[in-house]
Amino acid sequence: MTSYDFYVSNYHGGAVPEAEWPIWAARARDQLRRYRRMYQVRTPRPRAADMAVCAMAEALYSFQLLLSGEAGPVQSASIGSVSVSYGSAQGLDLSPGGQERELYRCAARYLDIYRGCG
Repeated sequence: MTSYDFYVSNYHGGAVPEAEWPIWAARARDQLRRYRRMYQVRTPRPRAADMAVCAMAEALYSFQLLLSGEAGPVQSASIGSVSVSYGSAQGLDLSPGGQERELYRCAARYLDIYRGCG
C-alpha cells in the first residue's frame, strides 16, 4: 500500500490532504489493478507502481474537485476577509473518457504499459 508519507516524501505531492489520502489512493490502486488485468504492466524501477498510484490519486482527487466546482481557474478573488470563486474547467476534458486517458497517462509516466506479447 502506498502511504501518505511516501506520497509527500518521495513523490513530493501535496494536493491530496492526508485525511483524504486513503480514499484516493485506494481508487488509484483499483485503477492500477484494472490496468494489470487489461494490459501488460511492468515496473521499470523500484517503487514505480507507488509513484503511479500517487499520480493517479492526485488526478482522481483533482477531477473530483473540478466536477464539484470546488476548484478550477480562479474567476475572482478578494484579499480582505479572503474570498475566492472558481470558474468552470473550460477546456479540460472531464468526460469519463477524458478522465480515463489522463489516468492512463499518469500511470504510463512511471510504468511500462502495453498490449500484446511481451
